[in-house]
Amino acid sequence: MTAALDPASWVGRTETCSDAIDAGHIEKIALSLNAKAPGHAEELPLLWHWALFVKALPYDQLGDDGHPKRGGFLPAADNRNRMWAGGRLQFLKPLCVGIPANRLSTVAQVKEKDGRTGKLLFVTVRHEYVQAGELCIVEEQDVVYREPSPPKLAGSEPAPEAQWSVAVQPTTAMLFRYSAVTFNGHRIHYDEPYATKVEGYPGLVVHGPMIATLMCSAFSQANPDRAVTSLSYRGLRPLIAPRSFQVAGAHSEDGVAQLWAEQDGTLAHQAEIRFSA
Repeated sequence: MTAALDPASWVGRTETCSDAIDAGHIEKIALSLNAKAPGHAEELPLLWHWALFVKALPYDQLGDDGHPKRGGFLPAADNRNRMWAGGRLQFLKPLCVGIPANRLSTVAQVKEKDGRTGKLLFVTVRHEYVQAGELCIVEEQDVVYREPSPPKLAGSEPAPEAQWSVAVQPTTAMLFRYSAVTFNGHRIHYDEPYATKVEGYPGLVVHGPMIATLMCSAFSQANPDRAVTSLSYRGLRPLIAPRSFQVAGAHSEDGVAQLWAEQDGTLAHQAEIRFSA
């Protein structure tokens, strides 16, 4: 492998993106999540920034899967399927509606690992979000590229007893709307023939970021007076529409809560959230 094609050579690459955090777009995000939209200068709910700061590309720079072609900001990983595996966030100050902000993204780490279904390429991207000259969110996202193989669909780890739980019915309209507001072209979320015949899923895949956002929304509804300081999350297996699932959680110790998404009594996504009174 030449240095130019070595995925590790992408470490240190940067990309910047700005966003006006327009109230009109915020309203569309709210509608996609069946939530109430914050008004001008009000705080964004947890993880709504994932539907902002989109680095949009023309059609000729998209791959067959609908994602940007490999080898740009992120490493070349030809013939592999891309998934969002998890991440970690520090919330220093809320982003607010209607105030321009910037994101600086850096490829922090690239690692190749051997998994049960073949080789996996893990890429960690660090994001820093700045608004009105102040650092608001520091985030690390883990993206995994896996060799084509049947996805893991069955859960094995039982869900714990919940202190709060919200049922979610992921309709095709909901998946389409979230793809639209995040400008996510990945075809597994809206193109069922591609999802089933090319990537091997039994149906359309619910967005991992949307699941994490709904987990946080359920926490905020159950704990409205808690100020969240950090979040770590990971996906265990995909959820397939239109089967319903639950986003739930429970306090595990002072200032810490465990969040999860479950289906048929087993875990699909997990998160840990830390907060202050």
